[in-house]
Amino acid sequence: MKVVAAYLLAVLGGKSSPSAADLKDILGSVGAEADGDKIELLLAEVKGKDITELIASGREKLASVPSGGGGAVAYSAPAAGGGGGAAVPAAAEQKKEEKVEEKEESDDDMGFSLFD
Repeated sequence: MKVVAAYLLAVLGGKSSPSAADLKDILGSVGAEADGDKIELLLAEVKGKDITELIASGREKLASVPSGGGGAVAYSAPAAGGGGGAAVPAAAEQKKEEKVEEKEESDDDMGFSLFD
């Protein structure tokens, strides 16, 4: 990832096709190790391609990647046990409400406000 970041920094700095030496200089300036094999692989993959087109293509690919959490899986396991699935979300909601109430009480205990 750091090699890609160095490449993008070089492009933003005005080099339309950065060299391996450019990327090594950028990585070296922040104390990161420059892996020559990864740099050469990246440069081979992007050679002759426009960076804006590559970014647009990457965004389209990322849009199809599922990025939701595993919450549905956690709720389906108790439901399979025989009707206890509805209690799990309700318990989670009660815990959240209790935490909010505790914070409000602790603010009142101080007896003054910084902005009064």
